[in-house]
Amino acid sequence: MSSRTTAEVIDRFNRAFVEHDPTMLPGLIGDDCVMEAIQPAPDGARHEGRDACLTFWQALAGDRTTQFEPEEVWVAGDRATIRWRYRFGDGPADSVRGVNLMRLRDGLIVEALGYSKTGGEIPLAPDESAPVT
Repeated sequence: MSSRTTAEVIDRFNRAFVEHDPTMLPGLIGDDCVMEAIQPAPDGARHEGRDACLTFWQALAGDRTTQFEPEEVWVAGDRATIRWRYRFGDGPADSVRGVNLMRLRDGLIVEALGYSKTGGEIPLAPDESAPVT
């Protein structure tokens, strides 16, 4: 069992994206993690298991052509809500706002459900299957 608090885990998770540092993620994800991405609409792609979630998140965190900006974070027990903006270009319309609903168990993320304010396609990491160095 981890002694890390939900707030500590979520802070490190967010910093991985803000700082474009995918190496911060491996110790945060539970073996049975389930993640639902914000796209494709209407339900988003579902990733099951630590390796699948980690691969997706590391590709996204490592993409230096985008910016992740947490706007507000709420923590209550083993749950957290992250309200964010994701920028994928320089123009005023090149961003989307959304929210992630997170659940932790024993200091590890086991559920992450993403929702956004758009139904259209937004560019994510160029190749989610590419290894992160």
